[in-house]
Amino acid sequence: MSKKSTTIIIAVLLVLLALSLCYIGYTEYSKRNLQQQVSVYQQGMQAGYEQGIIQVAQQAATCQQVPLRVGNQTINIIAVGCLQQG
Repeated sequence: MSKKSTTIIIAVLLVLLALSLCYIGYTEYSKRNLQQQVSVYQQGMQAGYEQGIIQVAQQAATCQQVPLRVGNQTINIIAVGCLQQG
């Protein structure tokens, strides 16, 4: 092999190595970004569930019925302490 062809082969291999590293870096960045978005989404869902439960409990504590719908079924909740007073 001549020195020129060896230099060309090394240059091509370096370009391929650089492209491979860029691809790996991009996929790792995308994976971390997706994991972060999923984490934020899950935290938001958890906060929403907690807030919903707190609101239902606060409304039930006022001794008023609280309607809850699950699918096409509705139930009414009231605090047990309110039933004992009446």
